[in-house]
Formats: sequence, structure tokens, C-alpha cells
Amino acid sequence: MINQTTELLIIMNINRQFLRLLIITLLCTVANDGFAESRMTVTSPNGRLSAEITLEKGKVYFNICSGQHTLLEPSHLAMRLADGTVLGENVKTFKTKKSSGITSKKSAFYTKDAVNLPYNRLLMSAGKYSLEVVAYDDGVAYRWHTMMPDSITISDEINEFSFSSDCMVWETPVNSDEKELDKQTTVSFENDYYHRRISELNPNLLIQAPILVELPHGQKLLISDYNTLDYPGMFLLPADGNSLRSYYAQYPATEFHGGYAMRQLRVGERAPFIARTAGTRAFPWKIFIVADSDTDLLATDVPFCLANDNCLGDVSWVKPGKVAWEWWSDWNVKGVDFTVGVNTQTYKYWIDFAARNGIEYVIMDEGWSVPLKSDLTQIIHEIDLPEIIRYGKSKGVGIILWAGFYAFARDIDGVVDHFADLGAAGFKIDFIDRNDQKAYQFIEKAARACARRKMVIDFHGIFAPVGFNYTFPNVLNFEGVLGLERAKFLPANEYDQVRIDCILPFIRTVVGPMDYTQGAMNNTSRGNYFPRNNNPMSQGTRCRQLAEYVIFISPLSMLCDSPDQYTRNQQCADFIARIPTVWDETRILGGEIGEWVAEARRKGDTWYIGGITNWTERDVELDLSWLSGRSMSIYTDGVNAARNAEDYKFSTCTVPAKLKVHLAPGGGFAAVVNN
Repeated sequence: MINQTTELLIIMNINRQFLRLLIITLLCTVANDGFAESRMTVTSPNGRLSAEITLEKGKVYFNICSGQHTLLEPSHLAMRLADGTVLGENVKTFKTKKSSGITSKKSAFYTKDAVNLPYNRLLMSAGKYSLEVVAYDDGVAYRWHTMMPDSITISDEINEFSFSSDCMVWETPVNSDEKELDKQTTVSFENDYYHRRISELNPNLLIQAPILVELPHGQKLLISDYNTLDYPGMFLLPADGNSLRSYYAQYPATEFHGGYAMRQLRVGERAPFIARTAGTRAFPWKIFIVADSDTDLLATDVPFCLANDNCLGDVSWVKPGKVAWEWWSDWNVKGVDFTVGVNTQTYKYWIDFAARNGIEYVIMDEGWSVPLKSDLTQIIHEIDLPEIIRYGKSKGVGIILWAGFYAFARDIDGVVDHFADLGAAGFKIDFIDRNDQKAYQFIEKAARACARRKMVIDFHGIFAPVGFNYTFPNVLNFEGVLGLERAKFLPANEYDQVRIDCILPFIRTVVGPMDYTQGAMNNTSRGNYFPRNNNPMSQGTRCRQLAEYVIFISPLSMLCDSPDQYTRNQQCADFIARIPTVWDETRILGGEIGEWVAEARRKGDTWYIGGITNWTERDVELDLSWLSGRSMSIYTDGVNAARNAEDYKFSTCTVPAKLKVHLAPGGGFAAVVNN
């Protein structure tokens, strides 16, 4: 039995240990400027990924791990309000709530008919704002929420993306010669991809999102903003060390009518903030797609799941499809008894071609309205627009009207009502060339106005869609890509279309569809291409152009060439005319970024398969065992396609379990598989 003296000594020793622990705790607290460190973690449903939020000295840091590997080092994030409030700084603690669920979504305008994706969510609240982090098995995302009365003004949003080493990245710098960063935000969002280290990035040139980072252990991380509404889009810049940081265009305080051919709303002065918006709202996601292999990037459904749901209600009237286009071929046809150009007879000729081939739309591109007037109701005398629209309707062909940004924006409801009353099917709105908050507000107003009159939109001269098209399904396409149209202007030393094509599916199309405008019938092998406005050509083989209707995501898909070209190449035109533009199922067959890619997509009971390569010819073997025994029609590069890019072979066969295909330099293949 312990005597009283021994008992007293034990108690005193325990008290000394407690006092020592208390002193250490207090010293640590003082060392951290009064803020205790705190860590909160959310893992993906399969346990593969973990996202961690850390509070250090009152600041919020975000990092991502995959197993033993750190994908994103602790990276600072915050949002600064004009009234001095800073979301994510001076934080003592978060009130946390975890939840799990399954994102179940259907869309008539996606690569699958339905998606069911499990997730885990962490919501961290700090008074009048919260930070939400969601983890899927192949991606993580975070966003801010505010719960404040009236409106708030956002001075800036801070997003840092830090890495453990000087990683290689695939980046698209803005196509701008401006030296001031804010002036660089007025761009067409069309530029090439470059593969280089973070340390090699130009610190004085903005980078378009998304960007793809190659991590030291082999995984890849695609970073972008997403679900951007009533807010500016995110650019990126290299930062200190092995880091990137976000950059946002400041809010346009003044705008003026000007720009290319007086078609634009240009920014005059800018306000000292990036957005003024509702006090209670969710802000855009920052998404991180994690890929063990390049083909994982093609298969992810995380961006689709993070987009806001359709806000328009019944969209059964929205009609995706193909569109015959006259601008790329420069209205070029022959053997007719009228003068070809921007006139009624030429457009009836295009309508007749579309009707013969089951093409849903014809675009009337720039030139049908009086130039420099910025008034779409002033139509040149060579065009009888009511007659063209009436004739198109009689043939089952909708007319989509090109419109410059300013001419449309100056009276959105008036323009929409006027041309809806005439029976037009929709608009191709061009030369927006901005991604500030007002630009996003414009595209939302345009989408809502057109939806009210059951009209579709193709946005051109614009940023990548980052989810907007799923929220507004009448917006069938976005440009935001260095597409085929540049073949009219750029020499070979400035434009390697074949290389770009093998990069786009792994980066650009991850965040949404693109108006690439494929379908050229004048095809050239390497060394034979040169730009020309009239009767232009594409780089690579004929089969490459066919395959791009499978590989590239585009609910409104162009036939860029002239009716004459397709009539002379009717076998290829038949493939293009038949192919769907939205899908029920997608399977990834293989690929490597910048090298080659092959995919299969199903609509109903029919599968369409396509593959393209860069300038390296290659033999690929694809697993088609799930289609084995069915009937297949296939277009492959001809034996002389390396010399004459228009050489191809059409054949029919029974689908083998393993399909072996030879791809010529710049080549491709396309196939249709029936029951």
C-alpha cells in the first residue's frame, strides 16, 4: 500500500508534467501568432486521393496526395473583398461537415447518356463564408461560398499551385503582344501548346486554363477553373519556386465600340476589382484531374459532374447536329449559273447540299449584314434573308446567323426577337475575345435570351466553355481553340495542325466541346502545305479529317469545305453526314499526348471509331473484343498517303478482336460498326 508521502510525490510529479505540457502548448501558440495549426482531410471514395486543408498562422493551404506521392504541395488560397474581408486568412478554426454521395446526371449533349460518380465532400465554415472540397476517384476540386447580404465586391482571388520540383507542363500562352498583363486578357483564346518546365515559362505572359502538369513520379495533373458564372475566368502565371498562380482580368469600368472591323466591345478603363456579385453564392470550382496515364484524361467525368445542372428546363427543342459552312472555303463553288458570293442564290445552293445529305444547319457567316454598321437588321441588298430562311425550312435545314459581339450585345433581346420572328435557328456570336466578368455576364444574357425564343448558339472568338454549355444546353459549342480555320492564314513554320490535334483531346476537350471546324477535303502531306484563303487545305491525311468527327467533342459540328468538294468525295461526305454529334457511350482505345489517340463512341446500336497520329507513322493494335463479329466499314490511309494525303482505302469486314491499323504520317482512320 502506497504511503501518503509517496502519493504526494506522485501527484507533484504529475502536476509538473502537466505544467510543462501546458507551457509548451502556450509557447507554440505564441509562436504561431495566436493561431493553432489545424488539418482537415477528405479522401476519394476508393481511398486513392486525399485533399488536405491546412491552417497555418491563420492562412489556408491546400494540397493533394495520391498514395505516398504528393501531387500538389501545400498551396495558399484566399479571396479578398473590397471591404477588407479576406476569405481564408486570419482563420482560427473551421466548423467542418463531411458527407458522401453519388453525382447522377443525364445529358443529351455529352459523350455518355448518363454518369453516376461517387464522391466525398468536406465543407468548412467560418462565419459568413465556407470552403467546399469534393473528392472523386480521379479528381479533386474546391470552391468558396459566401453567405453575405446584398452584393459583394471581389478585389482578387488568390490560388497558388505549388510543386515539389521543376515539372514539365503543357501550356497555352495567350496570343498577345501586349506587355501589360491586364491588356493580355483581351485575346481570341487561340494559340499553340508548348511543352516546357515551369522555370521556362514566361513570367510576363498569361497562360490560358486548363494547364497540364507532369509530376515527377509519372502522374499528371490537369488544372482549370470550372463552372464559371458571373465571374471572370482564370489565367495562370509562373510564381516563385516551382509554382503557378492565378490571375484574373479586372472589371471593365468603361467599354467602347471598336476592335477588329468595329465588331467588338473593347475595354477602356478597368476598376480596381475583379467582380461585383451577389453576396450569397457559390464561386467557380478550381479542379484538379489526376491521371495515372494520358488516356485517363480522356475518360474523366469529373468536370461534367461539377457543372451546374441545366437551368433552362425542357430543352427537347435543342437540336445538335452538323452545319454546312461557307466561310472556310470562301464561298467557293463552280459549275453554277449564278455569281458565287454572299448572295441569296449561293445560300440556296448550300441549303440544297445540306438537305441532300441530311445536314441539320447552314451557317451564314460574316458578310450578310452591312459592314461597319453594327446593326444586324441592316442587310446587304444581295441577301433576301426571309427567303433564305423560308427556303431552308422548306428543305428541313435551319439557318444560323453570324453576329459580331457588339452588334449582338447592344440590343440582345431586340436582336433575338427580330430574327426569331424571321425563323432563324440561332446565332454564331463572334469576336468576344474577353473573359472578364462582363464577358461572362454577356454570354449568360445571350443564352437566356436565345433560350426564351428556342434558338441555339455557337460562341466564337471566346474562352473554353468550362461547364457553361451543360448549364445552358442551347449553347452547343465554343471555340477557344487553335482550330482548322487558321490554315487559311498561318504558314507551316507557325502552325503545326497535326501536332496540335494530338494534344487537344488530352487538355482542351477535357473541359468541354470545341468548335474546331474540321472536314477539309484538300489534304496535304508534310512539306506540301501552304496557307491560302480561297480553296484552303488541311495538314495530314483525308482519313485524319474523318477521324476528328469521332475524336473531337462538338455537339454542333462543322463541315468546313464547299458543297463541290463533298460532292466530288461523296463517300467521305456520307460518313460525315451520318455521324452523330452527341453520344450514349464512349470507350478510350489508346493514346499518348502529342503522339496519337484512338476512341470509340456509341449512339444507339452503332459504334463509331476514330484514331489519329502526329507526323510519325505508326501501326496500332486496338482491342475491339466487345464488338467482335459485327460488321464494320472502315476508312484507312492509302498506301501512298504519305505522298498524297488524299489517298485512302474504304473497305468492309467483320470486326476482329484485335484491330490492326497502319497510320500514315499525319494520318488517321475512321470506322462504323453496325449490328
